[in-house]
Amino acid sequence: MAFGLTKVELKEWKQQVMKGEIAFLTHFWLDERFPNARSVTKVGCSDIAALSRWGEKYGLKKEWIHQRDDGFPHFDLLGDTQYDILLKEGLHDHISRFVKG
Repeated sequence: MAFGLTKVELKEWKQQVMKGEIAFLTHFWLDERFPNARSVTKVGCSDIAALSRWGEKYGLKKEWIHQRDDGFPHFDLLGDTQYDILLKEGLHDHISRFVKG
């Protein structure tokens, strides 16, 4: 279950993804499969090759990209990986709002 983001934030993320940009969307998230995670960051891009290259910088494998019929391919970042990547990307607002807030 996702919560803590606005429709505007989601719309902006989708627009960036469809333009082929690397886009970040962090939100609160509850899933019984991941009881220690309270947030997730979706890093999306419609250009799979660009998304894959971006992920390689952080040790993420191309096969970890979620590709659904909705047209929004993305990586899901959780836990320490999420924190480390957000920090390296300079997304301190995502960290303070959702990860370490």
